[in-house]
Amino acid sequence: MDLELTGRVALVTGASAGIGRTIARMLAGEGCRLGILARRRPLLESLAAELPASAEPLIIPEDVTDPTAAPRIRDAMLGRFGRCDILVNNAGGSRPQPPGELGGEAVWQEAMELNFHAARRITHALVPAMQARKYGRIINLTGTDEPFNVNPANAPNGATHIWAKALSRQLGRDGITVNSIPPGRIRSEQIDLRVMPDEESRRAWAEKEVPAGYIGQPEDLAVLAVFLASPRARYITGQVIHVDGGTRRASA
Repeated sequence: MDLELTGRVALVTGASAGIGRTIARMLAGEGCRLGILARRRPLLESLAAELPASAEPLIIPEDVTDPTAAPRIRDAMLGRFGRCDILVNNAGGSRPQPPGELGGEAVWQEAMELNFHAARRITHALVPAMQARKYGRIINLTGTDEPFNVNPANAPNGATHIWAKALSRQLGRDGITVNSIPPGRIRSEQIDLRVMPDEESRRAWAEKEVPAGYIGQPEDLAVLAVFLASPRARYITGQVIHVDGGTRRASA
């Protein structure tokens, strides 16, 4: 299937590793021109070197939690490409607390900045350019709202889903779709280093919790993000689509 993405302009945040890096590669493979954003410039430079020349990669080393970053990000994208058709809000992270602890105020504030306000600010900065062209795809990588324990990242996940739904209703007539993808356990830097640092723990968790029987790879999620970024997905908006191998127990 031709996804009709050749020549489209995409921005991927959190592009330096894991899911974001894989989405950036796949978008480039479909013919997109790319802005790639993260804090670690060397990792962005190594990604840019892997992409085809047609991607014209624009490296944007920014911390998305900086409240002043969104206008700079917008100006960088519009200054280089003149537009931004696709925004993948991938920057974020889980903040599980030790058993019995609720977390201090700073942890909760940081989680809300990273997992909600950063994406909201960048999106709001780029929406006018999408409206002007009557085309836009906004894809938010979020997380579960079916919490297993106290995790300050759960609240901003829920906030993002509600905000994205409202945004989809407001922007639908402008040819802009807004969707959210909560990953299950997907092999990534965060999972491998902070959550399940050894293969035995990953295998045991998958056997117990994942009906598919294994922990997913970034490509398992990236294929959905790239499809949602395409003109082919024009009638899919305001949705929360889980990619978790069946881990989620709720029916909706």
